[in-house]
Amino acid sequence: MIGQLTGLVGQVENERCIIDVNGVGYVVSASTRTLSVLPRPPEVARVLVETVVREDAIQLFGFATSEERDWFRLLTTVQGVGAKVALAILSVGSAGELLLGINAGDKTTFTRAAGVGPRLAERILTELRNKVAKMPGGGTAAPAMGIVSGPSVENDALLALAGLGFRRAEAWPVLSRVLTENENATLDLAIRLSLKELAR
Repeated sequence: MIGQLTGLVGQVENERCIIDVNGVGYVVSASTRTLSVLPRPPEVARVLVETVVREDAIQLFGFATSEERDWFRLLTTVQGVGAKVALAILSVGSAGELLLGINAGDKTTFTRAAGVGPRLAERILTELRNKVAKMPGGGTAAPAMGIVSGPSVENDALLALAGLGFRRAEAWPVLSRVLTENENATLDLAIRLSLKELAR
């Protein structure tokens, strides 16, 4: 079983990336949150991994924090929530948001994710209501090496741009330039200026 990969960040796509470990490229599926905070290729990153072995394939799922990995494991215990749906949920909601959504019985927290309808959302709420007490409340997990974490204009702007459909590989250079030229830019300004550049 593979529990962690440390290597060069290769190609980053919509739902996965390649981590090059000593010349071997591992294909790692991940949420848009994790993909958006990976260092620029070909910088080194450490990604926490959940290995899923099936009859026809061995799949690797990567996470920026142990907290996100714990939520992935919890979500996939729900009938009807496979790995792909779990990543979709983690792409639209942080650990804290998922926890609040479950405690509040709010189905929309989950129906925002691709592949989750009202019925499945209801099942998630029902099955996880008594399990989330053991889950971290959000943000206390130690970040993996080489991955940006915590509140910052750069991190939040990257997440916002990823949510708008821009790949990290194209958004990061633009955002980096915007923040360099506008040292004290607010999140709103950083996003607006980046969008203006990306629209060209």
